[in-house]
Amino acid sequence: MKVLAAMSGGVDSAVAAARAVAAGHDVTGVHLALSKNPQSFRSGARGCCSKEDAHDARRAADVLGIPFYVWDLSDRFATDVVDDFVAEYAAGRTPNPCLRCNEKIKFSAVLDRGVALGFDAVCTGHYARLVPTRNDVELHRAIDAAKDQSYVLGVLTRDQLRRSYFPLGSSRKADVRAEARDRGLAIAEKPDSHDICFIANGDTAGFLDKQLGRRPGDIVDLAGAKVGEHGGSHRFTVGQRRGLRLGTPADDGRPRFVIAIKPTTNTITVGPRNALSVKIISAVRPVWAGERPDEKWSGQVQVRAHGHPMAATVQVHDQDLEVLLDSATTGVAPGQAVVLYSGSRVVGSATISATQA
Repeated sequence: MKVLAAMSGGVDSAVAAARAVAAGHDVTGVHLALSKNPQSFRSGARGCCSKEDAHDARRAADVLGIPFYVWDLSDRFATDVVDDFVAEYAAGRTPNPCLRCNEKIKFSAVLDRGVALGFDAVCTGHYARLVPTRNDVELHRAIDAAKDQSYVLGVLTRDQLRRSYFPLGSSRKADVRAEARDRGLAIAEKPDSHDICFIANGDTAGFLDKQLGRRPGDIVDLAGAKVGEHGGSHRFTVGQRRGLRLGTPADDGRPRFVIAIKPTTNTITVGPRNALSVKIISAVRPVWAGERPDEKWSGQVQVRAHGHPMAATVQVHDQDLEVLLDSATTGVAPGQAVVLYSGSRVVGSATISATQA
């Protein structure tokens, strides 16, 4: 195949590109410049898309002997990922920017441009497996459960998966680093990036304050009584315990958690842990990795990138889903994705819009 390898400057994408070369594909490396004002260096494991990352990607491409380009997608990233992230928090929801980046940037903007340029597939360092079937391809969990990234790829359509290439899905991270060393890649020991890539210092609340401004409001209990104040509803997410600074302790002395966020009234509702219990999840904008399932489907669902799969029955409609969990869970926030699994296979995903006990 003619393969476009997205190279972030990290060890995973470099080894993925190396494996594509070793498999005999015609590989071209591309680094995505996503920041309008990239800093020169990363802060350890925080952030990405720095000038250092671009240089590391170029050096890896040189070692592999493949052409290398930098594509400036900062405007598209700002609109589709950063602005969306801010708008979701302003609306009282908790987005996952990695899903949005995969959906809108890596497997939409990049894939579309790559196909227009004659490439057959986009190769990335994601830990997930593409399993060929008789007529198609299926997305499955990675072998390394600790690194599995199938959840954040659950937003991909069947057509996008057909043009994707994930060479690391059957490997463990320690083996990938060892392979990088053996191949002479200087980034073999480079720390993995984590947190939100466009908030390099990890201060999400501070970032949102700059974008949305501080807007003080009340923190209330389940009965509606004021128990504290906050500096902006965008600073909170459902299930949060820290940073509440409540002036009135609970009657039972136990910790309280964020139960609901209402931007329209600028109030945060807090309550005991058991008030976070969720049994029913409503979700919108379903995306299917293969055939759409029957109207009533049973399998497993996952609501966080590193969460545990939970048995559930799902009512499938054209524009939405209703998920009934076999056992209640906690801390499910609107804005997150619910990803459906049949064993290790990704069936599809949708965006959580509401929950019920």
